[in-house]
Amino acid sequence: MIKSSIDKATGFEKRFENINTVVFENSKTASIAVAHEIAALIRAKQELNESCVLGLATGSSPKGLYAELVRMHKEEGLSFKNVITFNLDEYYPMEPDSINSYVRFMKELLLDQVDISPENYHIPDGTLSKEAIQEYCAQYEEKIEALGGIDLQILGIGGNGHIGFNESGSLQNSKTRLVALDHITRVAASKDFSGLNNTPRTAITLGVKKIMEAKRVILLAWGEGKSNIVKASAEGTVTNQVPASFLQEHNDAVFVLDKEAASKLTRINKPWLVEKIVWTDKLTRKAVLGMALELKKPILRLTDADYIENGMSDLLADLGPAYNINIAIFNKLQHTITGWPGGKPNAEDSNRPERALPAQKRVLIFSPHPDDDIISMGGTFMRLHEQGHEVHVAYQTSGNIAVADSEAERFARFVCDYNEKFDINSPEANSIYQKAHDFLNNKKNSQIDIPEVRYLKGLIRKGEARATAHFVGLNDEQIHFMNLPFYETGTIEKKPIGKIDIQLTMDLIEKIKPHQIYAAGDLADPHGTHKVCLDAIFEAVKNLKDKDFMKDCWIWLYRGAWQEWGMDEIEMAVPMSPDQVLAKRHGIFKHQSQKDGVVFQGTDAREFWQRAEDRNKETAELYDQLGLSNYAAMEAFVRWKF
Repeated sequence: MIKSSIDKATGFEKRFENINTVVFENSKTASIAVAHEIAALIRAKQELNESCVLGLATGSSPKGLYAELVRMHKEEGLSFKNVITFNLDEYYPMEPDSINSYVRFMKELLLDQVDISPENYHIPDGTLSKEAIQEYCAQYEEKIEALGGIDLQILGIGGNGHIGFNESGSLQNSKTRLVALDHITRVAASKDFSGLNNTPRTAITLGVKKIMEAKRVILLAWGEGKSNIVKASAEGTVTNQVPASFLQEHNDAVFVLDKEAASKLTRINKPWLVEKIVWTDKLTRKAVLGMALELKKPILRLTDADYIENGMSDLLADLGPAYNINIAIFNKLQHTITGWPGGKPNAEDSNRPERALPAQKRVLIFSPHPDDDIISMGGTFMRLHEQGHEVHVAYQTSGNIAVADSEAERFARFVCDYNEKFDINSPEANSIYQKAHDFLNNKKNSQIDIPEVRYLKGLIRKGEARATAHFVGLNDEQIHFMNLPFYETGTIEKKPIGKIDIQLTMDLIEKIKPHQIYAAGDLADPHGTHKVCLDAIFEAVKNLKDKDFMKDCWIWLYRGAWQEWGMDEIEMAVPMSPDQVLAKRHGIFKHQSQKDGVVFQGTDAREFWQRAEDRNKETAELYDQLGLSNYAAMEAFVRWKF
């Protein structure tokens, strides 16, 4: 067995983790490293004239890995002639040509792009009768055993710790079988199936026993959204409630993570508990605020004993006593609070998060979807306009996939009724309506919307976004619909960011020449729309950074509806009064297609306005808990320096 450079490069010590964990800067570099290990294994087996048996996974985690393997095949001559693959799982029931089938996923991303023989890849069959599944699963395992087992198994990890579709409660000796999918798993998958009602309830999965019998296992995890379950799996006890924790008992398993997925590991989140560190301002703030929140104490009430008992005695020795440290951290946190997100004119600004000058700023708010602006920073949005700044909002994508089919048909019918009422002869409108009506009434669960339907859905969201911007007080010249091409696939799966996406972003920035840019800084899903939109902004800014106007441009990152910045990360917090909270709610209400049953609800049953209000209230409560002013709600931002 080839030992990977992945392991050699880590200098791994178990510390708090009970399994080898390797952290890369990002998912791209991590995927390349894993691909190179697989390629080395394939070539080593070729030299011995042996088959290389790979266990493969689907989902977002291995996409970069498969892309690199395809590149190596096409550009470096990596052959897959000796490769035999077994996939972990497949939804049941599922036709192989369905847009959501793992057969289609694997063929499009890897199998059809390399020289593997069709008889050498195996993916569970989602078309079997239920009566045939048990025997089929037994034969699936027999094929693996006949080849001497899996040489290298690739895994992802679910939000509840599942590996394959071995959900919470799966036993370590479980076999390949038909399983019922956990609600959490179905909710996570529902975005691919246009809602939970259309999401399969069962799947066929390779059992934990066969995964544990693989000679080597590599688990991939990307993004903040996986950080909590990665910590539980790597540092927690071995339990069938978190099936990934079983890998602690494997003799050659490794977690390959990007820095966001690794962010909750103790050695990264609290490195002072692991080794002696240099106490930077950033680490000091993180440690002190984290301790205060855990102890439920205001910052100024922390004692020397608190520091010692929480593993921070060296900080106390360097910068103590506690009172001195507390005062310094309290002041820094207090300086993040401002009612003037665009800067306060004619004021001393050395301790304010934003500059006083220029007094009237040009502001560009980027909104990945047509409602992120009002949901995530609606109070700040309104305040910037009210305080006299020239505010522009740019809606980066159409958001069309988040509109229910019934809304599209209702909209099309309205246009026809409108034309009929006012005697407007429009055969084109009637034709589009009929085409959309016929398609939607015969649409299969996994079918991609036709262009006419996507356009109608986009128009709905465009109208709602414009209504929100008008509600804030903007005119049409300050509202920009970018319709970035990467988004327009008709499915949840988007194209990679392209040159056109970056150029459109550059053009808008150069046109407005902003003093402030606000952008969605969500890092939970490295393949999600927010992250791709953010990457487009970052690339555009890097390309424009030498322009004179960019020297006066500050970039502030906000978070989406799902979570907030950590207290130690926040650099600007904008408080809201109860009246401002209510005004923000009314702005969110303009997005009628996103109320009362959102297409992509996620694991949270609350509507977006409820999530936004609760999150903003929680941020204010944390400031209050730490001993600062008590506000009704607060929106938080982090500055990105380029």
